[in-house]
Amino acid sequence: MTPRGLRVDPRDAVPIWKQIEEGMRRLVASGALAPGTAVPSVRDLARDLQVNPATVVRAYQRLVEAGLFVVRRGEGTFVAEAPPSLPKPERARALAEGALRFASTAVTVGASRDEAARALESAFARLAPTKEGEKK
Repeated sequence: MTPRGLRVDPRDAVPIWKQIEEGMRRLVASGALAPGTAVPSVRDLARDLQVNPATVVRAYQRLVEAGLFVVRRGEGTFVAEAPPSLPKPERARALAEGALRFASTAVTVGASRDEAARALESAFARLAPTKEGEKK
């Protein structure tokens, strides 16, 4: 069964494996896939999304390498119990790359800096409710 909210668009320029990877990251970040939750098998997800199983394998492998998923031999693939801890330089690089992609999107759709900042705040609010002690 496909996790609710996971969709792929074959007309999108983003490769399908990347759409699956990013979709799963969103589901984990939003809590829709809780730590320790089993994720669909490669075969089931490929069938549900009508994609090649190798495409799902690539997305899952990247998520395992990133520490977001864990594979338990004979049991399946699960959401990791704790989010991966990246060294500061690697985290800074990942954030800079993501920020550049977001800023590029904002510029190409004609958004102002204020609009882009509001959209980013809104995305944070949807994915991770403010933790106690954090600034809003």
